[in-house]
Amino acid sequence: MKLTKYLKPTGWLLASAAALLLSGCDAVLLDPKGSIGVQERNLIYTAFGLMLIVVIPVIVMTFLFAWKYRATNKDAKYTPNWAHSYKIEAVVWLVPLAIVVFLSILNWKTSHELDPFKPLDHPEQPLVIEAVSMDWKWLFIYPEQGIASVNEIAIPVNRPVQFKITSESVMNTLSIPALGGMIYAMSGMQSQLHLIADHPGEFEGRSANYSGAGFSDMIFAVHAVPTAGDFDAWVNKVKQSGGKTLDQASYTELAKPSEKQPVAYYSTVEPDLFRTVIKKFMKSDFSKQTDHVMDMSQHGGQHGTEE
Repeated sequence: MKLTKYLKPTGWLLASAAALLLSGCDAVLLDPKGSIGVQERNLIYTAFGLMLIVVIPVIVMTFLFAWKYRATNKDAKYTPNWAHSYKIEAVVWLVPLAIVVFLSILNWKTSHELDPFKPLDHPEQPLVIEAVSMDWKWLFIYPEQGIASVNEIAIPVNRPVQFKITSESVMNTLSIPALGGMIYAMSGMQSQLHLIADHPGEFEGRSANYSGAGFSDMIFAVHAVPTAGDFDAWVNKVKQSGGKTLDQASYTELAKPSEKQPVAYYSTVEPDLFRTVIKKFMKSDFSKQTDHVMDMSQHGGQHGTEE
């Protein structure tokens, strides 16, 4: 019985199943809108291509061997006492070893180049956004602009953004797949993430670490606006949104668990609120160390020496 009789319908079946499974997927990681995301996508492509050097020949040889050494093929060479081949051993060991060595060097190099704490090499000063993960929403404070927002941010295109990240509750992760990168948010600690948008658009950010009942709706909108003037217009909109102030009392109320939290704006923010959020989870004997580390991070060099 010919093997090709079964390969054709099986191929159509696999192709149809793959199309059905992928029809609802949004491959945002493979269509990034920021330079960090582009570098991460290229790393995925490179690693995937290198692994295919092993995978594709193995799959092809599986079918070829099954066809060549089928029971009905009397012309196939029969060597029941064959036991060893130095050529096969060399291919089986050296090719995967070379791929592993190359991937190791590549990952080591890109891990340092794409370090989320490392400031981007860009002539313009970064826009600082202080992010606090809550149950189950995101608070964003713009210290330079003196405003804050819930579940929404705006960033200008072609200007680096420095996220300073902490958590009011359990561990979460801040992730904007279209721009690349992801970093954990932990109470009593400050992590950082440096990103940049190369194209204007509306993107989605979220937590990628399960944190309870409202986790699936812990999503925020990212508006990458074309010009600095558009960003200033968004800032003015927030400042004129109704005069709400984000102080200790309003922060405590906001921090209470809530699901599907709507977008909210605060036209003024209590100074050093972000620092206060971090310090309240730390023992008093660590407070001075925390202040020193945070002050150092304000003056970190171009090579990501903060914290």
